[in-house]
Amino acid sequence: MNSHIHRFKTFSSLVCLTVCLCSSPATANESASSEWRNLFNGKDLTGWKPKFAGQALGTNYKNTFQVVNGTIKVSYDNYETFNGEFGHLIYQTPYSHYRLRFDYRFTGEQTKGGPRWAFRNSGVMVHSQSPESMTIEQDFPASIEVQLLGQVGTKERPTGNVCTPGSHIVINNILEKEHCINSTSETYAGDIWVTAEIEVSGNDYIKHYINDQLVLSYRFPQLDPADPEVDTTNIIKNNNLAMTGGFISF
Repeated sequence: MNSHIHRFKTFSSLVCLTVCLCSSPATANESASSEWRNLFNGKDLTGWKPKFAGQALGTNYKNTFQVVNGTIKVSYDNYETFNGEFGHLIYQTPYSHYRLRFDYRFTGEQTKGGPRWAFRNSGVMVHSQSPESMTIEQDFPASIEVQLLGQVGTKERPTGNVCTPGSHIVINNILEKEHCINSTSETYAGDIWVTAEIEVSGNDYIKHYINDQLVLSYRFPQLDPADPEVDTTNIIKNNNLAMTGGFISF
């Protein structure tokens, strides 16, 4: 199928995405589909909701998310300095079983005020809490983050890693409590285009692919009620921690 290229910029870095979906919706009364389809129409942000820390849902703070020449561009050109306005662009429909495929790259320099760890650092959040359940000041949604990184200097820096804001995962039958776990991917420098794909199967497993190579796999995503950075108390129902589906956000 024809695909669209989406541009993302985190602080000074540019990430370009081609988004397609093969899914089973999270709600039981929706029918499953085995066909790939675009989540971005190439014209505007219809179907996507911006959420920035410190801003009401739907506020596209400083015009950060833009559609330019058929792409979604995340631009910090209107920022004199970055003051913790972490932002997410969240798709309107939750899903539980799907494959998400996209291309991305980073360009540019670090925006003034951006934390060092955020340089050439972006991500795709899956199994994310609803944007309506996030607080005004919340930096990141409770979710599973597929971390996207570009090389800094000459050091190795794999991409397609996993980070766990307000969550935990299981690897080799061990409940992992490290916030971020590296994949086995190569390091990609400069403006190199990288193809990533995420295979999500409810609460059973999630797999990360980089340039069509499996680089990370884990199981049983679950909420972490003890995370000091992300308050999950308002989204845990009947003490059930299992993350079976949720929203996709960039």
